[in-house]
Amino acid sequence: MSKYKTILQSNKDELHSLYEIANQDSWKPIYHIHPPFGLMNDPNGVSYYNDEYHVFYQWYPFGPIHGMKHWGHVKSKDLINWERMPVAIIPTESYESHGAYSGSAIVKDDLLHLLYTGNIKNPDDSRDAKQCMATMDSQYTMTKYSNNPVIDIIPDGYTKHVRDPKVWKHNDIYYMLLGAQRKNKTGTLLLYKSKDLYNWNFQGEITTNLKEFGFMWECPDYFQLSGKDVLLFSPQGIEKDREDFHNIYNVVYAIGHFDIKNLYFHIDSYYEADKGFDFYAPQTLEDSTSRRLLFAWAGSSEITYPSDDYMWAHCLTLPRELTLEDNILKQKPVSELTKLRTTKKEISGDITAGLNVLSTLDNEGSYELIVTLKTEDAKRFGLSLFHNEEECFPITFNREQGTISIDRGNFYHQFGGEYGFERCKKNRYSRYDRTTNICR
Repeated sequence: MSKYKTILQSNKDELHSLYEIANQDSWKPIYHIHPPFGLMNDPNGVSYYNDEYHVFYQWYPFGPIHGMKHWGHVKSKDLINWERMPVAIIPTESYESHGAYSGSAIVKDDLLHLLYTGNIKNPDDSRDAKQCMATMDSQYTMTKYSNNPVIDIIPDGYTKHVRDPKVWKHNDIYYMLLGAQRKNKTGTLLLYKSKDLYNWNFQGEITTNLKEFGFMWECPDYFQLSGKDVLLFSPQGIEKDREDFHNIYNVVYAIGHFDIKNLYFHIDSYYEADKGFDFYAPQTLEDSTSRRLLFAWAGSSEITYPSDDYMWAHCLTLPRELTLEDNILKQKPVSELTKLRTTKKEISGDITAGLNVLSTLDNEGSYELIVTLKTEDAKRFGLSLFHNEEECFPITFNREQGTISIDRGNFYHQFGGEYGFERCKKNRYSRYDRTTNICR
């Protein structure tokens, strides 16, 4: 079967079979956004429109592999209960002949405008990229722009790896950032601007004070927090650096000042955005309460997951609220998630080696665990989740080294070992008495 077919080229029996197989899997999330079947990756077009949150996502329907990407779609009024909507973008046109790749969304004239990259694979296996547009109205009717693509030509000096439009408006002008690769195989960002979202003019390459930072920059996002400019992007080809950049591909946020007129982003500081195993291609939105919220792909390329056996793969992270403190991008689960809490259970006890204080927790269920540890002068301490004779998931605090580490090497189902089972974060603060972990 060709992996470049659309859902329109399938039939109800095939899709129903995929759905039934996926639903047999015990790994299916309970409250994370995930596909009904097939592979999900980047969140796309995350937005607040018509009093609802909208999350679109990259979706290949026919198995846990990367193929003809569609835009899936879910919506919610509360960030907890998500409703599956009809497939938003099905790649049926010549300018998207091999997939509707990632992009963003912006509201204009009471319509949600979706900007995305049309992927084209030529007979000689070379690629091309077109920047395209579709709109969604308040009745969820999707319409592709009749004069697509809105950007047809890749500027000189860059490979065909130009994609993932991020669009925003400032002083009545629309701006677009595109992830790109120079012909010398280094990553960068390109800037376009427009008065109407339909006619775009190339402004040039964004320069920064980073030097040769990876071979490709994907999925850019730009926003302001607390008077600072924040650039969020996914550079590929970053080498490991102590506890940083251990995944195959990583995400970076940079804090500084964006001189858009002179195409220069001065970076005061930058950090890896997430130290976990499965985090890529984040996108943000501002909602009606002026919160900056983030979703990311909770998955990784080139890793086989246990769910692959059931013809589906990956989910999105829980929504996170972003704040900026001392040039550090703080992330926390949105407050709405507390509404998922049901019965409260309190457990206390003295921790000694070999004692399972949390033995009464249900390892098969779903819970939020809030832990307060009174450690006195302990140099190393922690807890182990899902602990039984076959597996465990330790979280360890090392006071002397100032680190927090997690280790999934003791799971019964192991995967991704080629990129390591442990992740470690250097703590910038001296307080170790409280941690929150939302499980499953």
